[in-house]
Amino acid sequence: MVILAERFMNEHSTKAFSMKQAYSYSIHIPFRILLTVALALGGGACAFKESGYGVGAQAERAAAQAAAEKDRAPDTPGMYLALIDRMQRQGLYYASLAHIDAYEKEYGASPDSTLLRADALRETAQPAASATAYRALLSTPLAARGYRGLGLLAGAAGDFHEATRELAHAAALAPTDAATLSDLGYALLREGDVGGARVPLMQAAELDSHSGRIKSNLALLLLAQGRAKEARAWMDDQQCSPAVRAAIREDAVKVAAAARSYRAAGASARD
Repeated sequence: MVILAERFMNEHSTKAFSMKQAYSYSIHIPFRILLTVALALGGGACAFKESGYGVGAQAERAAAQAAAEKDRAPDTPGMYLALIDRMQRQGLYYASLAHIDAYEKEYGASPDSTLLRADALRETAQPAASATAYRALLSTPLAARGYRGLGLLAGAAGDFHEATRELAHAAALAPTDAATLSDLGYALLREGDVGGARVPLMQAAELDSHSGRIKSNLALLLLAQGRAKEARAWMDDQQCSPAVRAAIREDAVKVAAAARSYRAAGASARD
């Protein structure tokens, strides 16, 4: 759900709006700051049709030629990558994998196509292959995206300690990327480090005041800090649906359990 459980946690459970410093409930975010952030917000699926018995051969050839023209891939690498990216934004990850194969056959693999492949593999439940593709990015200009993807995979597998490690690498390389900061904050919450989650989540909120996933993570942070009344007011202000509220509260239970373990581990280490 909200971010990591999203991309994480899906690009964390947000699937709530759909995806790692010692724990302390005493850390306080003035509610007026949250309200300030809030005020800043301001072809068919079945295109294929059988030709049927009544269509003549000439008409069939014409229809096939028209379909080929329509489905012809863009004639430049940049246009083709933009098409694949648009497909993924529409949730067509399986289809995008076929087009990535076609792209790389025509133009060869590139960091951009590798990233698209890694994301599509992750979204189609192929984590091992996805991790291989993300690791291939670590020596490229897209290393931050590679580390973020590895963090999302770790979070999806329930390993939030590893997720925070990978996402911290990503945030260090891309310190103004709101999605990465939000994913890091969510991972820290799920690891139990509520205090550590505060700064990256507030940074994410101020960098991208429109993201539903980030807003849901702020509500989760408030609940983790024991500020249920302010969390309810925040969700009311953001007009969260009942389903989203339920998902946030479900994650809050998991964060509370992780926080108890985190505090116990810290106390044990001090002893």
